[in-house]
Amino acid sequence: LLLSPSYNNSIAFKCNFTFVVCIAHIAQRQLLMELRFARAMEFTIHEINNRTDLLPGITLGYQIHDSCAAVISRMLGIFGIPQVIVCCTKWCRIKYLVSHYATCACLSDKRQFPAFFRTVPNFHHQAVALAKIVKHFGWTWIGAVRSDSDYGNYGMAAFLKAAQEEGICVEYSEAFSRTDPRSKVERVANVIRRSTARVIVAFLPTGEMRFLLEELTRQAPPPLQWIGSDAWIIEPEFLRFNMFAGAIGFGIPRSVIPGLREFLLDLSPEQALISPLLTEFWESSFSCSLIGSSEGARECDGSEDIRALQNPYTDTSQLRVTNLVYKATYAIAHAIHGVICNDTQCDKSAKFTPCGDPVATYELLNWQIRKDGDFFQQEINGLLSFIVFQVPRSVCSESCPPGARKAVQKGKPVCCYDCIPCAEGEISNKTGCVFCPSEFWPNNQQDSCLPKPVEFLSWDDTLSIILTMFSITGAFIAVCVAVVFYQHKTSPIVRANNSELSFLLLFSLTLCFLCSLTFIGRPFEWSCMLRHTAFGITFVLCISCVLGKTIVVLMAFRATIPGSNAMKWFGPQQQRISVVTFTLIQVLICVLWLTISPPLPFKNLNHYKERIILECGLGSAVGFWAVLGYIGFLALLCFILAFLARKLPDNFNEAKFITFSMLIFCAVWVTFIPAYVSSPGKFTVAVEIFAILASSFGLIICIFAPKCFIIMFRPEQNTKKRLMEPTKSI
Repeated sequence: LLLSPSYNNSIAFKCNFTFVVCIAHIAQRQLLMELRFARAMEFTIHEINNRTDLLPGITLGYQIHDSCAAVISRMLGIFGIPQVIVCCTKWCRIKYLVSHYATCACLSDKRQFPAFFRTVPNFHHQAVALAKIVKHFGWTWIGAVRSDSDYGNYGMAAFLKAAQEEGICVEYSEAFSRTDPRSKVERVANVIRRSTARVIVAFLPTGEMRFLLEELTRQAPPPLQWIGSDAWIIEPEFLRFNMFAGAIGFGIPRSVIPGLREFLLDLSPEQALISPLLTEFWESSFSCSLIGSSEGARECDGSEDIRALQNPYTDTSQLRVTNLVYKATYAIAHAIHGVICNDTQCDKSAKFTPCGDPVATYELLNWQIRKDGDFFQQEINGLLSFIVFQVPRSVCSESCPPGARKAVQKGKPVCCYDCIPCAEGEISNKTGCVFCPSEFWPNNQQDSCLPKPVEFLSWDDTLSIILTMFSITGAFIAVCVAVVFYQHKTSPIVRANNSELSFLLLFSLTLCFLCSLTFIGRPFEWSCMLRHTAFGITFVLCISCVLGKTIVVLMAFRATIPGSNAMKWFGPQQQRISVVTFTLIQVLICVLWLTISPPLPFKNLNHYKERIILECGLGSAVGFWAVLGYIGFLALLCFILAFLARKLPDNFNEAKFITFSMLIFCAVWVTFIPAYVSSPGKFTVAVEIFAILASSFGLIICIFAPKCFIIMFRPEQNTKKRLMEPTKSI
C-alpha cells in the first residue's frame, strides 16, 4: 500500500516518502518475527500520523513486500539482510536508506553509501566487545564458526582482528551457509567435535545456527562454552538445546513500546483479509480458511482468539529488534520533519554519527539453568561477577609454572608453547624470563626477585668473635709487658738497647692489635679509610722501633772498637728522629692515598651470584700496595741488619730474637698476598686480620717474651755480666 503525503500548505513538494519492509520468508518462526517487525512499522506510522507535533498535516504511507530471503535481487540490489528502509527522492533522483538490522561495518563507508543510516550498531563494536569478554575469562584457545555471508564474514573478520590484538588464538574458523549441502554442515560439526578448544564463538544468523545445532545434537561434542553474536543469543528458541548452558553474548537492549501489544492483537478476520501477509498469518495460526482465500480447509468461524496464541508474533516480552524498527521509522519521520518544518520546531531526538550509525549499546546476556532444569536468559548489565557458571578452561597450553618461560611450538599459534625453565638469575613474568636487577636474586620458585643478602664480617660472626678475642688478648699482653718493664725499668735487661724504644714498640704493638678491630663490622666510609691507614701507620711505627733497636745493637758493637764513636752518631736523639722520619713517610703515603682515591665501601657483585659482598674498595690500588710495600721494605731491611748482627755480643741475644721476629713477620706477609687475593668474601678481611695478629704476636713473643721470662723467673740472669756474653751461633 502506497500513500503519498498530503500537505496543508499550498506549496507542492514533489517528493514521495515510501516505507518498505522486506520480509525474509525463511521459516515459520522467522516469518512470524518478520511480520511483527512489519506490523511494528505500521504501528509506528499510525502513531506518527496521529501526532500533532510531528509532521503536522502530513500523512505517511508504507508498502510491505515479501523478499523471500533474496533482498538483493528482489528489492534493493544493495543490502543482503531484512531491513526497514525509507526511499526519499527529491525530484526522484536521491535515495535515503534507514535500516533496522543491517550491521555490516562496510555500510559505514560514506563514500560508497552516502545516504545510508541505521538504528542498529555495526558489528565492529560487538566483535571488539566479544573479544574482550573472551580475554576477561582467560580463554586463549577458541574455535570460530560463521555464516558464509556478509554478516558472518565481515563480523568474524572484525572479531578475529580484535582477538589477535588481545592475544587470543583461534584453532579453527569455519564458514557455511544454510543452502550448502548437508555434508558441509557435517564437516563443520566434526571439526567442532574433534577440536581441543572448549570455547566457540558463533557469528551466525538464527537459520544457520539452528542447522548447526541440529547437526551437533546427532552426536554431542564435549562440553562447550558458546559465545554468541546478537543474531541468535537473544532467541529463546535455542534455550531447548542443553549444550547451550552458560552461553554468553551481546544482544540488542530490550525495550518497551507502549501500545504495541494491543495493536498487534487488535486483528480480526476482516482486517486479515486486507493483506495477503495477514491472511497467511491468520490461516496458518488457526488452521482455517478465511472466506474466499483458499479451498479445502475449514472456514474460520470467528471464534479464533488471537490473544490465546503463543508465538513470536504475539511475544512482546523482549522487544529488541522490534524497537530498532520503531526507532528507524521515527528517525525517518524526524528527518522529513527537519526538511519541511522550521528548524526551531524540529525534534532533534534522532541522532546519528557522521557515519550514519547510532551510539552502540548492548546488553550482556547469559543463559543459566534454573533449579527446575529450565534455561533462562539473564541480563548482566556490565557486572561480569554476576555470572554464576563455572568458568571452563580453554587454552592450547597450560600456563607455565613459576620459573619457566614459554617457547612457541613450531608451526603452531603463539598460544601453543612448551615450558622451559628460566636460566639461573632469571624469574618468569607474563612474557618470559627476565634477569633480576643486579642487587636482587630469584627466590626458590623463580617467580620474584628478592634482595641479595649482604655479606660482611659482622660482630656476631663466630670468626669475628675469635679474632676479636685474639686482638684484645694481644693488646692486653702488650699492656702487661709494658707494666712489667715499667716496674723493672732500672734493671739491665730493660735499660739495655734503649728502654724508650721498647716502650714505644709496646705502644705500637698495642695499636697493631687494636687496629685489627676496625676491619670487623659493616664497612662505612670512615671505617674503610681508618682501617687501612691505622694499620699502615701503626705497623711502620712498630717496624721503625725494631729497626732502631737493631741499629743500636750494631752501633753498640762498633762502639767497643777502640777509637770508634759510633754511638755518637746514633744516640737516643737520632733514634727518635729515625722512628719519626720512617713513620712520617708512611703518613705522607696515606695522606696522598686518602686525598687522591680513598678506600670506600664497595658492593662486590661479581664474586658470588646470589649474594653481595660488602667490602672496602681499595680506591687506588697503587696507594694500598705502596703502604704494604713500604712496610715490607722496612721489615726486610730490619731482617737483614738483624741477621748480620746475630753473632755479635749483644744485649741478652737481642739481635737473635729480632731476626726470629722479622723472619716470622716476613713469612706472614709473604703468604698474606696470595691468600688475600684468593680468599672469597668476608674471608678476605679475616685473612688480613689474621696477618696483622700473627705478625704482631710474632714480634711481641720473639722480642719481649724472653726478657719477661728472665725478669719474672730468672732474675739472676738480669745482670750486666749477662749483658756482655757472646751470642751462640744460630
